[in-house]
Amino acid sequence: MNHHPGLFIPGPTNVPDAVRRAMNVPQEDMRSPDFPKLTLPLFADLKKVFKTQRGQPFIYPSSGTGGWEAVLTNTLNPGDKVLIATFGQFSVLWADMCQRLGFTTEIVDVEWGKGVPLETFADILAADTAHDIKAVLGTHNETATGVTSDVAGMRKVLDAADHPALLFVDGVSSIASIDFRMDEWGVDGIVAGSQKGFMLPTGLAIICVSEKALEAHRSSKFPRCFFAFEDMLRTNKDGYFPYTPATPLLRGLRASLDLLFEEGLENVFARHRHIASGVRAAVSAWGLDLMAKEPKWHSDTVSAVCVPPDVDAVKVLRRAFDRYGVSFGSGLTRLSGKVFRIGHIGATNELMLLGALSVAEMALVDCGAKIALGSGVAAAQSSYCAGESVLAKAA
Repeated sequence: MNHHPGLFIPGPTNVPDAVRRAMNVPQEDMRSPDFPKLTLPLFADLKKVFKTQRGQPFIYPSSGTGGWEAVLTNTLNPGDKVLIATFGQFSVLWADMCQRLGFTTEIVDVEWGKGVPLETFADILAADTAHDIKAVLGTHNETATGVTSDVAGMRKVLDAADHPALLFVDGVSSIASIDFRMDEWGVDGIVAGSQKGFMLPTGLAIICVSEKALEAHRSSKFPRCFFAFEDMLRTNKDGYFPYTPATPLLRGLRASLDLLFEEGLENVFARHRHIASGVRAAVSAWGLDLMAKEPKWHSDTVSAVCVPPDVDAVKVLRRAFDRYGVSFGSGLTRLSGKVFRIGHIGATNELMLLGALSVAEMALVDCGAKIALGSGVAAAQSSYCAGESVLAKAA
């Protein structure tokens, strides 16, 4: 008998039935007089998710990578200097984009398993008295290593140096899952993707930029077309797009936002912390380590689990999929064979993760890991029982 496979990768995530049904609609006229009834409330509600009153949201038919490019090319000029830390595959890719686009890119290479190095950034920004650095880039949640960085701390570092650089954040695997406060933290550009906390298929780059970023856009001479803010601003104000939007995904986004607001964003964040705590308890009970080096780096949306030296994580992934019908995330580039990733982002609950952890245990044992079957599941159960009061308080 064929069963729906278990999906516990950090994106794309599970799509709730209500969201899938919302997308199962006939194609519609994106130029019709009533189309703004859908789109204008979407723009307004995205500001609530990003926790901004002054920011300008944009929705592109793209992946999160397109969102990176949109923020950079609309606010900076060719050859501008940017500062970025790399500590996992996705921060590496963002830095690579900066180099390929021709920006002068100062890269701070950090040990994988740690996050944005605030002290190092502070020294670099304090020394940049000529203000050559035009933008500081930070990955809020590094999906490859299960590491969450301190975005509020990045803003404090910039302010302490009295530095005018723009602050751009990759929030692809954090937005709508981990607390993010655009206005309070002084973020000038935030990038999200539809396939993570928004619980949609891949296909939308959802970004928001500050008034300061829009001001920088007015003097930006970087070549752009598809991602041009000016085209979006001209048409979005009336509820339309400069080209054909992904209308079924917009319908799904409406349903997703309704689910998020029905649960309450603070409750969504508390649920992710709660679910993640059980996964971390299981990993500890197995006697294994997370890729995240310290608790302050722990991600509430994805856990990268280090396998024992004599176990191949690639074989664990294959065993979980072939024998038990469950997908976990692979270790990327230098982490291939060394870690597997458990995604606990989006539409997840205790039941789902307990099943995933039981499969992870069996696949590990099948591949030679010396762990006791049931140990991780029991630890997660204890964590979930103890955490019930936390969820009740959040609700």
